[in-house]
Amino acid sequence: MIIDPIAVTLLFGGFAVLLLLRVPVALALVMSSIASALWLAIPLAVVGQKMMQGLNSFPLLAIPFFILAGEVMATGGVARRLIDLANVVVGWFRGGLAMLNVVSSTFFGGISGSAVADTSSIGSVMMPMMRKQGYPDYYSVGVTVSSAAQGVLIPPSHNMIIFALAAGGTVSIGGVFMAGVVPGLLIGLLLLATCYVMARKHNHPKGETITMRQIPRIVLQGMLGLLTPVIIIGGILSGVFTATESAAIACVWAFVITFGVYREVPLRAFVGMLRRTMRTLGTVLFLIAAAGAYGYLLTVMRLPTMLTEALLDISDNPIVILLLCNVLLLGLGAIMDMAPLILITTPILLPVVTSLGMEPMQFGVMLMLNLAIGLITPPVGSVLFVGSAIGGIKIEEAVKGVLPFYVPMVGALLLVTFVPAISLTLPQMLGF
Repeated sequence: MIIDPIAVTLLFGGFAVLLLLRVPVALALVMSSIASALWLAIPLAVVGQKMMQGLNSFPLLAIPFFILAGEVMATGGVARRLIDLANVVVGWFRGGLAMLNVVSSTFFGGISGSAVADTSSIGSVMMPMMRKQGYPDYYSVGVTVSSAAQGVLIPPSHNMIIFALAAGGTVSIGGVFMAGVVPGLLIGLLLLATCYVMARKHNHPKGETITMRQIPRIVLQGMLGLLTPVIIIGGILSGVFTATESAAIACVWAFVITFGVYREVPLRAFVGMLRRTMRTLGTVLFLIAAAGAYGYLLTVMRLPTMLTEALLDISDNPIVILLLCNVLLLGLGAIMDMAPLILITTPILLPVVTSLGMEPMQFGVMLMLNLAIGLITPPVGSVLFVGSAIGGIKIEEAVKGVLPFYVPMVGALLLVTFVPAISLTLPQMLGF
């Protein structure tokens, strides 16, 4: 089909205008897709079919289970026990509370897979502790939201599942999970180094000392929570069950340790957990369905191919093109939420990077890291707003706290982009 400029304007321009009018993203995707389809004389029944096809995927069943497991463990006292466990590891350093924040987010990111959940759960505990120790509020918020961003990389992450679906079956969920492990840990190490430098510069206090008698109990209780990602990843790698089955088993485990072992919340609280899970799931599924129709229109008009050719016309240097892709994703990540951007940009940019020799799994990690930085970048960074609300400070102060942590995160992004081994060594060793 010949590219129709009016159809392209309706698809992209209509979507942009609807967002400016504060129409929900999923609805904006559907409305712009319908407008473009009507202009191209494509039956609306086809648009509806493409929306349903977007939801007709067995791996998609893993998403509600992962969301529910994270919700149960975020509410049931796991966060506090993971903080205690992290305190054993790094709490005795100068600036130990800031480092404790980072390590706690690393642990919790492997359970919730959500930066917002990480910020809410860890931040509500850590920020008051850091304020009591004399840390500036803006710094406490900056550490919390920056470390929470690594949660989208460390498996299990439902955003990784969304990417695997958006990639059209070119990557396995297990493979992209494994591709995120080393980059996620790398970000954590770089953030720890930044916290140490800041602690030496500003003479931050040391954390509280943990007695030897307390350590066994803290480790045992913390490890019960950390078994959740072990169950998920171990089951997938061993071939005992699929990603969807592992997510269901993780829900059972989360239920058992929350209501059978920790017993910090009553069983009736499970109703509220289910309600919040269904609210989140409804948003995610509507986005996936809407993106199915939007992606179909992109394909019909050959826009991914056109963009690939346009970028290659700018330069034949892969470094320049990959830098342009990163700049584009960073800019989009600062004004839109993660899930819709994954669904929109994957079918557009994946052909571009694969034409340069980049593996889809590496692109998935690069995409996640770009959008994770977007989550803590104004004007729309959702995690930044959650952190500032929990910390009780203005968004301008929160940005001041985040500024030192952009350096390690952008550094990690460049390493992930131009050093394939960081993302690909582990999944290749495991046969993905």
